[in-house]
Amino acid sequence: MTYLRPTPIILPGLLQGAASAALRAWMEDGGARRFDFSAPPGEPALVAADSISWRIFKNPIALFIGGVAAVILELAEPRVRTGVWEHTSFRDAPLKRLQRTGLAAMITVYGARSRAEAMISGVRRLHEKVAGTTPAGDLYSADDPELLTWVQATASYGFIEAYHRFVRPLSAGERDRCLAEGTEVAALYGASSAPRSQAELEALFRATLDRLEPSSIVQEFLAIMRSAPIMPLVLKPVQHLLVRAAVEITPPDMRGLLDLKGSGLRSWEQALVRQAGAFADRVVLDSSPAVLACRRLGLPGDYLYRGGATSECEQ
Repeated sequence: MTYLRPTPIILPGLLQGAASAALRAWMEDGGARRFDFSAPPGEPALVAADSISWRIFKNPIALFIGGVAAVILELAEPRVRTGVWEHTSFRDAPLKRLQRTGLAAMITVYGARSRAEAMISGVRRLHEKVAGTTPAGDLYSADDPELLTWVQATASYGFIEAYHRFVRPLSAGERDRCLAEGTEVAALYGASSAPRSQAELEALFRATLDRLEPSSIVQEFLAIMRSAPIMPLVLKPVQHLLVRAAVEITPPDMRGLLDLKGSGLRSWEQALVRQAGAFADRVVLDSSPAVLACRRLGLPGDYLYRGGATSECEQ
């Protein structure tokens, strides 16, 4: 079917100001004081403004759900799990870690190319210092192209699947296009074999399945995501719901392997999350990296939120 993109939503004055300020505070706490998405004027990003990626990453519901799903899959790989859990601040300062990770994702997609490349180079220098041995005795290093490919692939899967399931359906062609859009960025991070299509992604998942294993760390991560002060207290039930939505989109065979069965969503909860995702996809906030990046390129701030027919969607 042909999907008609709804019209943008501009929140009423006070609400728009409060929402924009909250988003700005979140980004600044992650380090955005040092990063200006509106500069330098006219400089393109690593990914084009008319990409599927730019439309997906503007949606906070898809990013939250997809990001949690991606980490679930990352932690299923024992070498990645050991590196993440022993060499990052996730356990001790989860909120700061989430903010920095979220900001890095925004810079990768929306930041001016020169500044995004500089940020990625800094990440790679940090990775060069991370190495060790898993509890089972396997060596790992954070700059291993195989492990970086797994991390990049699981992130792509999480964001694409979350948008597809809870915002709007993506056609097979759109999913392939989004994966292909990310390969240049993946190579900059050191993931030299990132999947370029859904077929390649599924092949990687099949090839990796035998190396994945259950771990109490996955459950610990999910507990952190439910309890971390990501949302205001009044929205805690929504936060719990979005964490379960992330479990819902984890591939069934991997969900079973990780003993996450029964942790997904009921049908009415899926409908509720879809409504939230569709609404979030229409809200234009002045402080959004997507809006600022559009203005940097001389595009209207609501460019990514405007109507018009997209390609054919395959349900």
